[in-house]
Amino acid sequence: MTRMIAPGAALGVLGSGQLGRMFAIAARRMGYRVHTFSPADDTPTGQVADVEVTASYDDLDALRAFARHVDVVTFEFENVPIDAIDAIEAIRPVRPSGVALHTTQQRAREKTFLADRGIPTAPFMAAGTFDELWSAVAQVGAPAIVKTAAFGYDGKGQHRVSSPADVEHIWTAIGHQPAVVEKFISLQAEISIIAARGLDGAVVEYAPFENRHHHHILDVTTSPAQIPADIAARAAEITRTILEELQYVGVLCVEFFLSTDGELLVNEIAPRPHNSGHLTVDAAITSQFEQQVRAICGLPLGSTALLRPSAMANLLGDLWSDGEPNWAAAMRHPEVKLHLYGKSDPRPGRKMGHLTAMGSTVREALDRVVSARDALLI
Repeated sequence: MTRMIAPGAALGVLGSGQLGRMFAIAARRMGYRVHTFSPADDTPTGQVADVEVTASYDDLDALRAFARHVDVVTFEFENVPIDAIDAIEAIRPVRPSGVALHTTQQRAREKTFLADRGIPTAPFMAAGTFDELWSAVAQVGAPAIVKTAAFGYDGKGQHRVSSPADVEHIWTAIGHQPAVVEKFISLQAEISIIAARGLDGAVVEYAPFENRHHHHILDVTTSPAQIPADIAARAAEITRTILEELQYVGVLCVEFFLSTDGELLVNEIAPRPHNSGHLTVDAAITSQFEQQVRAICGLPLGSTALLRPSAMANLLGDLWSDGEPNWAAAMRHPEVKLHLYGKSDPRPGRKMGHLTAMGSTVREALDRVVSARDALLI
């Protein structure tokens, strides 16, 4: 039987951004200590953690020393080198596992994992050379999307192919690195399912989130998603299959495309809490961050029920372009809550925080949160 990690223990998190910050806040509220490890200092996570270790992910000795001072390790983003996870796993449990991270941190591996299990995705081909990229575009057909196989997020490393003539330019633009070519999908909606799997194999999932993007960055999220019940059930079923196939422990997000033809396709997997689930901090009985603590520590998973229909709006660094946002104007909306992530140097395009609101309907919640965000610029 796996030992429960009780409050009072130290939890390690690799990475130090917004997700780590909210994980640390949840963990400390539950009585745990939190140690964070990343190459930066005075980070969003470090500002609320008990211990902040600043070192490179390539410094295996520093990672081993970090591991010896905690009881379990998790990560808040996918781009931690697998060698770092291997070094830690020799000393302490890492949840989710290195296998889960390795599968999901590279698009070609992730897509192949899904396809091998019969899980629907957009038609795709992997390409490692210019000739393979040309061939993949020819076989997948235009229009298509070329995505770098690694280190892509918020639309980075993605290029639309309208004709084969675009391939040479795109190959240069992505730095001659491995890529995945995906058939362009005409979208009805983009949704995400956030779920958790415990050490005992128990699984819970939140109501589907509906996501709207602006310039490839998540703009607003609403829940429950306004989609047919059978689509929601199918998305939850696919998510559970992925959790089981990975023997996953922790919180995971599966992003889906719902095509205009009604086809449900997996876009990508995030092996961690997800931006679309930030509204659970205010709107759900158990937030996705508390759920992560529960899962990796062997505690029973919490209820995922929403208190009311909810909406979230991202706050990006662009808001600071003309000076400090008008916080007072936004906070005159009493139904709206503000979360900032502790960055001291807001930059355009960077996620700096979010607003959440609840309402009697999804539409009411969305109107409230968008009105509050608009007020920041008054």
